Amino acid sequence: MKNILLIGGSHGIGLEIITLMASSAQLFVASRTAPEKSHENITHIPFDVLSDTLDMTLMPEQIDGFVYCPGSINLKPLKMLSNEAFRSDMEINFFAMLPIVQSIMPRMSLGSSMVYFSTVAVGMGMPFHASIAAAKGAVEGFTKSLAAEYAPKIRVNCIAPSLTDTPLAGRLLNNEKKREMMDARHPLKRVGTPADIAQMAVFLLSDQSSWMSGQILGVDGGMSSLNVH
Repeated sequence: MKNILLIGGSHGIGLEIITLMASSAQLFVASRTAPEKSHENITHIPFDVLSDTLDMTLMPEQIDGFVYCPGSINLKPLKMLSNEAFRSDMEINFFAMLPIVQSIMPRMSLGSSMVYFSTVAVGMGMPFHASIAAAKGAVEGFTKSLAAEYAPKIRVNCIAPSLTDTPLAGRLLNNEKKREMMDARHPLKRVGTPADIAQMAVFLLSDQSSWMSGQILGVDGGMSSLNVH
């Protein structure tokens, strides 16, 4: 049974990954609050990415999969974004991830897989996304560099979703009119569900994706590549 480390995972996509994998892998979930799902294969480690150092004595000696879930949605015009807002988005999406990755690298097994998250806005160029697209752009560059550096031992891929119905996106989908408008923006005429994204993450963590590395995978309702308006 594989050992999978998830940073975050209490809600949204991370929780869905846990739900899908709980019966088939040993899951170590480092997050501020325990995931809503309980299972004998789930070990929760209280952890705040912005203030804590990951206790490696609580980690398995061999890690077969890694997922970094924390992120942010900060959509504002550039004139309303302070330098601190840019730093804050970069911190949670990128800089907080680095010491964790550096700590676990010696324990990543041969054939292991790492999964990161970006956003469709990095590749498309969307207004009001300057801060989050900059932070996630760093994640995409990091993904490809890491994949090259650690091939063939470790596979590294990144999922770039469009808007997904998670607590993080709550204020963008908090009434029927907003939801209808967001649905309509996508060629497949709906926003994503946590399962849409989690199923791709589970695939990337599995041996079924053993010939994939360095990829930025758009799971986005067709947003990044189809113009059907």
